Amino acid sequence: MEFIDKIKAQAKKNIKTIVLPESEDLRILQATEMILKEEFANIILIGDPNTINKQASDNNINIEGVQIVNPATFEGFSKYANDLYELRKAKGMTLDQAKELLKNNSRYFATMMVKEGDADGFVSGAANPTSDTLRPALQILKAAPGTKLVSAFFVMVLPDKELGEEGVFIFGDCGLNEYPDADALSEIAISSSLSFKELVGEEPRVAMLSYSTHGSAHSPLTDKVIEATKLLKEKKPDLICDGEVQLDAAIIPEVAHRKAPNSPLDGKANVLIFPDLDAGNIGYKLTQRFGHAQAYGPLCQGISKAVNDLSRGCSAEDIAGVVAITAVQAQNM
Repeated sequence: MEFIDKIKAQAKKNIKTIVLPESEDLRILQATEMILKEEFANIILIGDPNTINKQASDNNINIEGVQIVNPATFEGFSKYANDLYELRKAKGMTLDQAKELLKNNSRYFATMMVKEGDADGFVSGAANPTSDTLRPALQILKAAPGTKLVSAFFVMVLPDKELGEEGVFIFGDCGLNEYPDADALSEIAISSSLSFKELVGEEPRVAMLSYSTHGSAHSPLTDKVIEATKLLKEKKPDLICDGEVQLDAAIIPEVAHRKAPNSPLDGKANVLIFPDLDAGNIGYKLTQRFGHAQAYGPLCQGISKAVNDLSRGCSAEDIAGVVAITAVQAQNM
């Protein structure tokens, strides 16, 4: 069974409600049709019902039975506004500003639906940059207890089943932290290993990536990854991990035996931690476009509720997959 089919099957065991605030995007409506047909999540769309239903009808998309919430007529609007004001008044927000934000910004409204318990999670980003999804989540939902750093990851599913965990990898951080220091990198690795265990259900094997393997080069860049690996081993001594390692030494056993013969990874890493956002973002897109991999994300880890971003280049199938992942994350919360 493919990775995403396993996730959908898990999602069906305890149906969660996921909000999709970007109802003006045709791909969101197409994904909604798929989700309703496969029945692995309940969906709430944000917007005017007449507009949404007309757009769906005009494009032969069947979203019959979906819940549509219009902020302008929502009976809980005043409570949402008051609660948002209480959360943000210390930052200078007025009640009128809270009302305007909820009325005009569907991402903030979706976040408040999750905050108030009217939904279990939300997915956004098909039509808006990552910051527009994560800003309200960080302001309103905040980090999960015990989490030092909120970060982002991708689930990458390769057609070549010989690599990773039958073709499945987690790449982190590919969407949020630009220049993580050594401690931040170790925290990203810990969160990514937990996400791998949660979503894939197998033992994580974490590679701290660099352009050097075990001292083959020396610079402040390699020193950061070496220090991050040291911190990771101190924080999680039972975690299978290694660094600094080059990508080929991390995922190809034959190369690992030459470059890193004593590595506990043995060339079988399934969680790849990139040294900065440049490397991570480029790495996942190369894998997606050149390697024809499925890319699900950017997915969030460390937020108190299930919130996930989308690449603006996503397909309707990608959106449906991220909704399924979000539902499983919500189950585990």
